[in-house]
Amino acid sequence: MAVEVKELLEAGVHFGHLTRKWDPNMAPYVYMERNGIHIINLYKTAAKIDEAGAALSKIAASGRKILFVATKKQAKDIVAEKAGAINMPYITERWPGGMLTNFVTIRKAVKKMAAIDRMKKDGTFNSLSKKERLQVDRQRAKLEKNLGSISDMTRLPGALFVVDIKREHIAIKEAQKLNIPIFAMVDTNSDPRQVDYVIPANDDASKSIDKVLSHVASAISQGLSERKAEKDGAKAEKSAPKAKASAKKAVAVNEEEE
Repeated sequence: MAVEVKELLEAGVHFGHLTRKWDPNMAPYVYMERNGIHIINLYKTAAKIDEAGAALSKIAASGRKILFVATKKQAKDIVAEKAGAINMPYITERWPGGMLTNFVTIRKAVKKMAAIDRMKKDGTFNSLSKKERLQVDRQRAKLEKNLGSISDMTRLPGALFVVDIKREHIAIKEAQKLNIPIFAMVDTNSDPRQVDYVIPANDDASKSIDKVLSHVASAISQGLSERKAEKDGAKAEKSAPKAKASAKKAVAVNEEEE
């Protein structure tokens, strides 16, 4: 689905930062300056959303996860909703240092959550003292808050999608170290050279974030559907010879009976 410039305009995607706060590297994406604010060229934004969407769709179709990162207030709930709906991992609380570069340790923390859940199921939890149970519950709640949304991410993601690269600079650095492709909404106060797939857009307004993420999530969902269709097709191909063999056997049995 092609992105309409009109819908981006209505969502306020074109509003950049104050001109004095701009990053000169964003010049190619700036359309004009109005009342001391840079206006983003929405034709370029629309083209970049389409480009990023196509690449994200391919990554999703390959079976790899896309990790969404947005810890700013305006974006947290939107990202949790959109990423959750397409079953993709996301970080909306504080970025855990070493989340990517020290992934093994992060996985251990996620496994700790699962271990506590097992304790509660098999009755071990009830054998603890009241104080110990309270401590374990607190630990579980803390882990859930920070890492619950990535519990299904068993390996490094195939890509990172970031809202506000200035705020999430630690996540950006870790992804760069590991050559993980970075997709991001980049406002006029940020350096687009840090990102592989730049979506020039207002990253402060919830309407703007919602609009861009809706298109991104839709593209990923399409990739997931393609993957499912491919898997179903492969299953059907595998079962076809068996069905043929069963049919032949049935015919042979009928002939013998006759």
